[in-house]
Amino acid sequence: MIRKLALSLAALAALSAGAPAAAQSLVRIDVVDRDSGQWLPEYAHRRDTWIAGTPGHRYNVRLTNTTGERVLVVLSVDGVNAVTGQTAHPSQTGYVLAPWQSTEISGWRKSYQDVAQFVFTSLPDSYAARTGRPDNVGTIGVAVFRERATPRPYPTPAPPIARGSDYGKSRGAAPAAEAAQAGDAYRDGIAQQRIGTGHGEREWSPVGQTSFVRASTQPAQVTQLRYDSPHALAARGILPRPVPPAHWSRHDRPQAFPGGFVADPPRRWR
Repeated sequence: MIRKLALSLAALAALSAGAPAAAQSLVRIDVVDRDSGQWLPEYAHRRDTWIAGTPGHRYNVRLTNTTGERVLVVLSVDGVNAVTGQTAHPSQTGYVLAPWQSTEISGWRKSYQDVAQFVFTSLPDSYAARTGRPDNVGTIGVAVFRERATPRPYPTPAPPIARGSDYGKSRGAAPAAEAAQAGDAYRDGIAQQRIGTGHGEREWSPVGQTSFVRASTQPAQVTQLRYDSPHALAARGILPRPVPPAHWSRHDRPQAFPGGFVADPPRRWR
């Protein structure tokens, strides 16, 4: 059952040593294509996990807390914090999930009431590229934090978001996409990436606030998915290339002798 989220007013616990990232998965991340209704399958390739996104389709990022405790999830899309619009860093604002809670994040957080939809689009039209940050387009990632133990109970959270130390500067709203073209913002290393995540239409998606103290300065889990179009994944060798039809008609390709037998002349010639 999907419950409402809460943005957290998160603070870092004053610990002498940060906990290293753990292999255990505290939060499961999945991507759901809103237009087809399908959960996008994952493909392991070398050291990365890939999904194929269809250009023009909207998508949700589904987060599932697999633990019996609250956790803070900082969500990055194309290297951009999906809540604040800042270049993503684990110390920033994120969503707080209640024990065993599942929720779907449908877009860039614009306010406590609405988001701009996530939509697969061409790389130049992606939010990150249009704001001059194309280097990490094609990634969806989470940094997950455990909560510091406390004797006082917490109330059941409303929709979740957690603030980082610099949250107040942006007031939790991702800035509007700039109209400037990506052009000179491209880097040589991203030439093969075909699609990114656009700044789609706004829709109602309310969240609340809750307090959250991180158990450490380092995330307990960091998970990243990479994505691109099906055609691009086939070109990378991640997906099989489409197989051409076994039998070609004579009109499918040029032929040295395209004619058949002698045709009858028009009737008036008889």
